[in-house]
Amino acid sequence: MHSESSTATAIVSSASEQDTENLAQVIAGFCSSSGYAWTIHLHGDLGAGKTCFSRGFIRGLGHTGSVKSPTYTLVEPYELETLKVFHFDLYRLSDPEELEFMGIRDYQQADTINLIEWPEKGEGLLPPPDLELSIEFTDQGRSIELLGKSPKARELIQQLK
Repeated sequence: MHSESSTATAIVSSASEQDTENLAQVIAGFCSSSGYAWTIHLHGDLGAGKTCFSRGFIRGLGHTGSVKSPTYTLVEPYELETLKVFHFDLYRLSDPEELEFMGIRDYQQADTINLIEWPEKGEGLLPPPDLELSIEFTDQGRSIELLGKSPKARELIQQLK
């Protein structure tokens, strides 16, 4: 259980898609070496860079194929050498109960990382995040706020600083 009072934050500027992907790769390296299952929630308007971040993250874990947005499938699985990544896009979810029908609990395993775009659409049925990212448009590109809610995520944010 993660409490609001025990969080760490960092704000990173991203001037390009490459900057966003580079940040995601750094975070992926930390997550993959931690030996810990992660849940990462991605917030932001349409086009803000949630899928761009996810692409960089998944490639940072060693995936060499394409990374597509799971807007219509709701989830795209990636079987990597030592772990599984499930990339969720809940934008088209009309009712959080749909997550029960797709077996959301089956995605909560020890060797998994869950990247969840539009987590507010699944509120009440999703596991609490270890790390929350909020991506916002700025005049210079994007501002990415990282909020660490678990001990490992707080450690990650301290290392990023």
